[in-house]
Amino acid sequence: MSSVTATDVRWFVCHTKPRCEKKFAALLSAERVEHYLPLVKSTRRYGTQTKRFTKPLFPGYVFAQIMLDQKSRVYQQDLLARVIPIDDEPLFLRQLEDVRILIASGLELTIKPLIKRGTRVRIITGPLWGLEGIVDDPTNPKGVILAVDVLQQGLHIKLPLESMELLP
Repeated sequence: MSSVTATDVRWFVCHTKPRCEKKFAALLSAERVEHYLPLVKSTRRYGTQTKRFTKPLFPGYVFAQIMLDQKSRVYQQDLLARVIPIDDEPLFLRQLEDVRILIASGLELTIKPLIKRGTRVRIITGPLWGLEGIVDDPTNPKGVILAVDVLQQGLHIKLPLESMELLP
């Protein structure tokens, strides 16, 4: 009989097919696999009716601690698109605990992309629609530099985050 060691169990980000997060989490529960699907309350109005429901905080993702010998079983599920390994598990677990605390607080949460200095973005609203630039200051990402490469110069423009989309 073999014993399970800490190296036999790892955390993974399970990227599900669209709108399959809750089904995949239920499957993990049935398989007795430790997992976490952060859910937040949401309210929608449909004409005169108001519907309240829970939805995934991170659409398309379930976090799971999988025994390495069960990994192939998890991959076989039709609800799963891919499994992403976690490189720094201690950091990941601290961040996951932070997410749990934020959700438990009941405060309203909004997902925003993590923007760093040098991130390429495209302007998606207003008269500058379609222009591409680089985020200048990650501590205050309301500025974008539009490059004029031939002159090795840039033009700094202040824009709200909502008017930008990240480029791959």
